[in-house]
Amino acid sequence: MREVNVRDIQKTVKDLCIKANVVLRPDILRALRSAFRLERNAKAKKILKALLENAAAAKRQKMAICQDTGMVAAYIETGEDTRIVGGSLENAINKGVAAAYRKGYFRKSVVKDPFIRINTKDNTPCVLYAKLIKGNRVKITISLRGFGSENKGKVKMFDPTASTGEIKNFIIGVVKDAGPDACPPYLIGVGIGGTLDKSAALAKEAILRSLNKRNKLLHIAKLEKELLSDINKLKIGPMGLGGKTTALGVNILAYPTHIAGMPVAVSIGCHATRNATKII
Repeated sequence: MREVNVRDIQKTVKDLCIKANVVLRPDILRALRSAFRLERNAKAKKILKALLENAAAAKRQKMAICQDTGMVAAYIETGEDTRIVGGSLENAINKGVAAAYRKGYFRKSVVKDPFIRINTKDNTPCVLYAKLIKGNRVKITISLRGFGSENKGKVKMFDPTASTGEIKNFIIGVVKDAGPDACPPYLIGVGIGGTLDKSAALAKEAILRSLNKRNKLLHIAKLEKELLSDINKLKIGPMGLGGKTTALGVNILAYPTHIAGMPVAVSIGCHATRNATKII
């Protein structure tokens, strides 16, 4: 049995929050550069250039990529042969978040009650997802969710007889309704199956997957490709000014579901979709 002290988890969460805020994911950078090379719309090309310059400046100056430094979601995968020692895991994670937001001078955006909207002043609590895995390692992924894009997510409970076409139309419609408001070009995460809450969790998790990887199931990989093509035909384009690239990628995760239902959730990630991962 391997022991992992909560102090190490707290420091890792702090470091990952800072990294995610200032360093854009490599796969997103590659996708933005590719979109810039292929773009022929002058306005769209100018926006893509600005997004690339912004990402470079944020990394160089160790400043936030976006002023909305998000609400933190922490994904903790703990090995079955691991024992967390030294205190509370949840407290350690939130202390790491608070420390990062102090050190990085990042905006604190979390309120302690959805009705009595008093700021917690340290961007905690985060949203915590925990999962047991094989082995003795702890894998931590930090995702920062700005609410310009978070507000545009949707869930729909389809009948089990719903066609693939109906599901595609719903997903494309969510992007169309978002229009320019969630800061395109987008990363689209889709969760299909499970229950209402599981489909939403899957959609959020799908966004964490690299744009360079497709779903291992061929019929779902095909759907990802078709959706990306159809979404880009909307020509919303970078920041809504037209052009070829409304979305950089579409990632789908599926899960077994009940015979009487077909939950489908869509989560939209903006051009500054931010997450970082480390294994302890």
